[in-house]
Amino acid sequence: MTVIDKLKAVFSSDSPSQTSTSNSTPTPHPEGQAPAHPSEPDAKAVPETAVLSDKPVFDQEKVTVIFVLGGPGAGKGTQCERLVKDYGFKHLSAGDLLREERNRPGSTYGELITEYIREGKIVPQEVTIKLLENAMSSTLASPPSTDSAWSNGHGRFLIDGFPRKMDQALKFDESVVKSSFVLFFSTTEEILLERLLERGKTSGRDDDNKESIVKRFRTFVETSMPVVDYYRKLGKVVEIDSSPPIDEVYQKVRVEIDQRLSGQSHSQASASAAPTTATSNTASTTTETGAPTLAPAV
Repeated sequence: MTVIDKLKAVFSSDSPSQTSTSNSTPTPHPEGQAPAHPSEPDAKAVPETAVLSDKPVFDQEKVTVIFVLGGPGAGKGTQCERLVKDYGFKHLSAGDLLREERNRPGSTYGELITEYIREGKIVPQEVTIKLLENAMSSTLASPPSTDSAWSNGHGRFLIDGFPRKMDQALKFDESVVKSSFVLFFSTTEEILLERLLERGKTSGRDDDNKESIVKRFRTFVETSMPVVDYYRKLGKVVEIDSSPPIDEVYQKVRVEIDQRLSGQSHSQASASAAPTTATSNTASTTTETGAPTLAPAV
């Protein structure tokens, strides 16, 4: 039985675990929560059935999520690093979380993740979404900052390289939290290939080779661009040309982020005078605690 077949067997089974014996009774877990790994408790560990909640785990009025999308090599990680430094976001890379899970001792899905990454395929959504949910929970439990953006259960996240398929986008909004908007980095395939081949000389990543890169290009165009188009129709896409030098690209990113955060700052000022009143001339709304949501891109 192949690794993929094994995963399908796990997801299709009604049993909480495929490794339970007839003399043992599986320990139930609350819906949407991952049981701790028996030998190494880890907030990012994935449960054997990767159970997702049927309603949002987080309050979208407290937790802001910006999806960061673009082809492989578009510069998503580089730009996210700068946004973290200047705006206090928490950067979560779906790819990094998958690689960490693949290398985690005792990982249920390590072999499967390795196979999918090597083939340039998209890892099953249950695994990726649960890793993101658990990483967000861990971050909110131990906030990276003490400023107002991270107080009283509030937080702001950049999720890099996700969602890569429509079902991921819809399921994340349904079971984790509704996203605010998409920051989409676009450039040509030639530039992406050049960047990744150069990165492959030192990255040590087994998917930074020409064969895997070409497969990743095709996967992105076929499965991820429909996601971008979907959010674009909702007026929730900010597109940035990432072909120019890094500093030039970042200046454009800052302009776009400032426009959206300025609406948030305006609401905060209004909230301090009237905490329970929502202003009608701003894109942000005010919660009972006086903390606004981040306005979607328009």
